[in-house]
Amino acid sequence: MLVELGLFVGGLALLVLGADQTVRSAGELALYYGISTFFVGVTVISVGTSIPEMTTSIYAALYGAGDLVVGNIVGSETAQITLAIGIVALIAPIEAERRNVAIYGGAMTLSMIIMLLTLEDGLLIRSEGFLMMLAYVFFIHDLYSNEGGEEITEEVIEERAPPAKTLPRIFAGLLMVVVGGHLMVTNGIELGATLGVPTYLLGVLTGLGTTLPEIAVAGIAAKEGDAGISVGSLLGSNITDPVFSLGIGALFADVTVNNVAALRLSGAYMLGVSLVVLALFYWRRGLSRPAGVFCLLLYFPSFVLL
Repeated sequence: MLVELGLFVGGLALLVLGADQTVRSAGELALYYGISTFFVGVTVISVGTSIPEMTTSIYAALYGAGDLVVGNIVGSETAQITLAIGIVALIAPIEAERRNVAIYGGAMTLSMIIMLLTLEDGLLIRSEGFLMMLAYVFFIHDLYSNEGGEEITEEVIEERAPPAKTLPRIFAGLLMVVVGGHLMVTNGIELGATLGVPTYLLGVLTGLGTTLPEIAVAGIAAKEGDAGISVGSLLGSNITDPVFSLGIGALFADVTVNNVAALRLSGAYMLGVSLVVLALFYWRRGLSRPAGVFCLLLYFPSFVLL
């Protein structure tokens, strides 16, 4: 059991670190060749920051571990909308325009609803996965039509770097992602069977793990007084994961969720707290420190529900 646990945690760490290194290096390389910050934000970063969830989705679909990947996405969504935003607001109050909250928040909510409705029968087939990915393309077109891509690029990428520096890091990062994703999913399945822990619950826990780097980056930026932390940056991957990350897994194999009851309960909570946090954002034009504490407290009931 200890071996499986160690490999599971090690796989998660490799997956997260490899994804972060790949995204940053790819962004630096793209900027080096003169690609606009807008395009880099829309493509490399918006999709790249969800590499852990996409990798988990593909492996889980291939290995028949649909509960793990869906739990991972629900756990990641819930952690980001409550824990991540709460920590950032606690460090430094967040300011946001109501228009941006409505656009990004609306797209995030719609993504969650699409995921929950598609999985109502516990099965996501290839055609549904393709349509979900297509819907994401339309989301991206509308979301980043007003320089949103530039904002996100400036928050994630700090420099331009030549191929000699970035390509080795990209290949190393991708290797870490491939190996880490395999270790996490295979040992997660074995660990759940050994401990008698529902695979869906393990997925929710890994969702917290894949969110930690984003929490750290946003927290550091807030501590340094970076006023450029945008609503798009905080909510971006919450738009990507429910439709694109999950949909790409279904392209490889049907995604089957056995614990549909847990999905319905935790999914409803995910959607509910998202609407509450978005309402606070819109009403207050951002989040104060007391509101940040409230967001933090909203995270913990997600485990009680399971």
